[in-house]
Amino acid sequence: MSWKNIEKNVESGVATVSINRPKALNALNNETLVELLACFNSIAADREILVVILTGGGDKSFVAGADISFMEGLAPREAREFGKLGHEVLGVIENLRQPVIAAVNGFALGGGCELALACDMRIASDRAKFGQPEVNLGVIPGFGGTQRLPRLVGKGQANELLFSGKMIDAAEAERIGLVNRVVPHETLMGECRSLAEMICSRSPVAVQLCKDAVNNGIEMDLQRGCGYEVDLFSLCFTSGDQKEGMEAFLGKRKPEFTGK
Repeated sequence: MSWKNIEKNVESGVATVSINRPKALNALNNETLVELLACFNSIAADREILVVILTGGGDKSFVAGADISFMEGLAPREAREFGKLGHEVLGVIENLRQPVIAAVNGFALGGGCELALACDMRIASDRAKFGQPEVNLGVIPGFGGTQRLPRLVGKGQANELLFSGKMIDAAEAERIGLVNRVVPHETLMGECRSLAEMICSRSPVAVQLCKDAVNNGIEMDLQRGCGYEVDLFSLCFTSGDQKEGMEAFLGKRKPEFTGK
């Protein structure tokens, strides 16, 4: 399947998805969001894909934001539909069975920062820039920025970014916990690929249940979250991966997981 603004390549269990509108710095318009939704729905249905890397095409931008030229003339009802579409796309990414690594190769502003927030991990180029500049345009974030950002970096740090609309560099993003780590620009995709391949070598069943435990448990109080973890822990013992993993450990050999 091919799209106008999205490229997807799959190799050895890793899907690399690139948003490819370099002339617009990969800004998100309605068409691009619809294509992203179709792309990630196709990934969700593909049992051969174990990890996803999401990045921006070109050398300057991950996603510079939602497309302002598209948004400028929207009526309130149209803006609501655009926001709902953005939330649907980011929700699919956040709840995808497979882990998603954001390879932030440049500007991640507005909707681009929100897109990165919906991923499970964020690895940033040392050239990356982050921000939620919507207040400069007379609006607020519309794709989950006011909700995911404070959950990730804390209310105070999030409020500073949201209220000021300022842009921060990759080092500051790492300091406040917005990204996992910063790497030289030239090694970004190699670093993300290495991480993806490491995850691919682990039990797909266990990785998926880890993601479920974190995403669902984080909204629970600690007691309920721990109870949920115990439920998922016991569920692991219905899988072939658990049997293979423990037998391989005891037999001092490399496990051969099947994801079943």
